[in-house]
Amino acid sequence: MHPFEFYLKLGFDHIADMAAYDHILFLVVLCAVYRIEQWKKILILVTAFTIGHSITLVLVSLDIFSIPSNLIKFLIPATIFITALHNVIGPNTTEKSSRMNQNYGMALFFGLIHGMDFSNYFKALIMDPSDIVIPLLGFNIGIELGQLLVVFFIVGGAFLFLNVMKVKHREWNVFISGAAAGMSLISMLENTFW
Repeated sequence: MHPFEFYLKLGFDHIADMAAYDHILFLVVLCAVYRIEQWKKILILVTAFTIGHSITLVLVSLDIFSIPSNLIKFLIPATIFITALHNVIGPNTTEKSSRMNQNYGMALFFGLIHGMDFSNYFKALIMDPSDIVIPLLGFNIGIELGQLLVVFFIVGGAFLFLNVMKVKHREWNVFISGAAAGMSLISMLENTFW
């Protein structure tokens, strides 16, 4: 079995890998409706996403759950597309606590889907499901650290555009969400599974 540091780096690299931009794109669109002043809500949202990711890794590693990879390759951009649409045409979900709970639930559920993308590789690395605790802990801490770094840059960019360049928040959200929707739609069409 690999040491804790190996899984920590693996989790961090999983997020930071620009070749697998779908995870970063999801974080960008997930944060598009928030302002820097809402950083606590953003952290909870990102953590909910990580929890969903972790649950899937456990379920697949223990052979409780499995989904064909061609379906996963379609579902991941679908989560980005749905989140982008929700940002633009959904109700203002960044203020009221009941609506924030919906956002947390959505991030958790979509984390389950995104976790499927890496789960088979993770399962092969651990080999023995009884030794899942250290790899899972290291990998998820690495993911969380990577996501926090990505979110720091996202929120920093949003601050620059919204507070320094005085771009209206609605225009920022529509631009970011629209770009993410377009990119995810292309990916969905490329990965159509039927």
